[in-house]
Amino acid sequence: MQELTIRPLEAGDETVWRRLWTGYLEFYETTVNEDVYKTAFARLISETPGEFQGLVAELDGKPVGLAHYLFHRYLWTIEDTCYLMDLFVDPDIRGHGVGRRLIEAVYDKARQGGAPGIYWMTQEFNYKGRMLYDQVAAKTPFIVYEKNG
Repeated sequence: MQELTIRPLEAGDETVWRRLWTGYLEFYETTVNEDVYKTAFARLISETPGEFQGLVAELDGKPVGLAHYLFHRYLWTIEDTCYLMDLFVDPDIRGHGVGRRLIEAVYDKARQGGAPGIYWMTQEFNYKGRMLYDQVAAKTPFIVYEKNG
């Protein structure tokens, strides 16, 4: 049985993070320039309140997935909310619960941070991802997913 661990992104993870995030960007048929890579990674590891944060999923010590999330103000509640910006799992590992575990880990971070839930968006064509999202959250009329309590 392979062991799956989810841990915070660290400064030494830049190479594996770039590989995983590039896979995410390719899935959405987009690219970013080198300055965006550098800035995004610096933000993710800065530990600055209100800045993006990152998680890495490892299967037997090998990085196979990532999640980026952000706490922000929400005018409809006193508490902040948590936005799951990016979620990616290596294609050859998909279907083995890594994406679900990453979402659960972000939800745990939200709960620890006092946010009552998390939300995220996806594109219509992300059918496999949406199959998971439909199991762990509720689809809104805005095609935004939420997970509460």
